[in-house]
Amino acid sequence: MTRLALVAHDDEKPEMIDFVESHEETLAAFDLVGTGTTGRRITEETNLTVERKESGPHGGDLQLGSEIAAGTLDAVIFLRDPMTAQPHEPDISALLRICDLNDVPLATTRQSAEYVLDGLARDAGV
Repeated sequence: MTRLALVAHDDEKPEMIDFVESHEETLAAFDLVGTGTTGRRITEETNLTVERKESGPHGGDLQLGSEIAAGTLDAVIFLRDPMTAQPHEPDISALLRICDLNDVPLATTRQSAEYVLDGLARDAGV
């Protein structure tokens, strides 16, 4: 099954929820994983189940990075706030690096997330 990570900085969490709600039927066909708060909010606000890792300040982004290195994640959607990200929020640079090293797509905007999801759905026959 296709495994997709969902992460969002605090200011981008509403955008992530909107994205997930807009694509709930497609995302239901995937195995979803996310950092603590993002995963909790998606689970509470949609009918989807998200395997929750630790929150960003507690290493959730590093846990996702280890899954990428192990080859168990197919893509990452990380809606980030490039202007006002807080020090406690997950760091995109480590995830970007491990994704690049392992040829795993990483979307950082709503538009790029749409393209990644379309590609995953096509590849999975969804």
